[in-house]
Amino acid sequence: MKQGMRRRVMVAGALAAAGLVGAPWVRAAQGGPVKIGLVLKSLGDPFTVEMTRAAQNYQKHYTSQFSLTLRGTTSESDTASQIRMVDDMIKARMDAIVIAPTDSKALTAVVARGIKAGIIVITIDNPLDDAAQDAAHISVPFVGPNNRKGATLVGRYLASKLLAGAQVGIVEGSTADRNARERTAGFSEAMNAADMKIVAVRSGEWEYAAGRDVASKMLVENPQLRALMCANDNMAMGAVDAIRDAGRTGGVLVTGYNDIEAVKPLIADGRVLATVDQFGERQAVFGMDVALKAVTEGRKQSALSKVIETPLQLITRPA
Repeated sequence: MKQGMRRRVMVAGALAAAGLVGAPWVRAAQGGPVKIGLVLKSLGDPFTVEMTRAAQNYQKHYTSQFSLTLRGTTSESDTASQIRMVDDMIKARMDAIVIAPTDSKALTAVVARGIKAGIIVITIDNPLDDAAQDAAHISVPFVGPNNRKGATLVGRYLASKLLAGAQVGIVEGSTADRNARERTAGFSEAMNAADMKIVAVRSGEWEYAAGRDVASKMLVENPQLRALMCANDNMAMGAVDAIRDAGRTGGVLVTGYNDIEAVKPLIADGRVLATVDQFGERQAVFGMDVALKAVTEGRKQSALSKVIETPLQLITRPA
């Protein structure tokens, strides 16, 4: 079986198990199409661009079933704008809101207002903080991959390429994001299990430039560094350039996360050792499916599953 076909079969099976196989069950609600609001992070980020394109294409196939209002921020950390976007969607009386939170805690209050108004709310990409949800007396499903599991996958693969005791650094995402913390935990778990030495953990805020700066500092401060584990591919590409600028290409391994289009040439030529495909282009669609099903079946927010896990796949250089 060819690699592309094998991946499609694997994904289809995983989505069937999760109840995310498309929308044969979708039907127009009484009074017209279901109104779905989609709130994303930075619209300039390649990962978000893929989600946006897939969500829009999906809605075009089901225009009689639901309408889509899509909003996104200009930067990864623009939480204030996301709060305003959700407030606007509450006022517009959306039936459901699917959101990739910029901050796992700060979005809780506005999400609670939406739920109180009778709107189904689903999170993707980054779950809301459990303690914050408990304090607000809400339960918001997270539809997405197990970030800790994905980070452990790539960490174990990296460890297989290093000698025990090797020094490694972690370039993590925004520490306000739960998915960033989970990826750091997965990286750390894999490194500790393989007897590697984590010498630095710093945030690159999910962005290329910050990732490059952080990696540059780690390389200077740790001349024996042998690998940089990056919590997304933007930062991994920054790390690759920092390694080149330091004259250490080939001496420091780099891993990423997300498998965006821009990282594929770096995987192919070995500048990035591995990444994790979490099928980002489908993340918004997964969340929309769950929201649509909840609305059309008349389910209450409190009755929805807390976590609906979606697939992951380790991506390495083709043999």
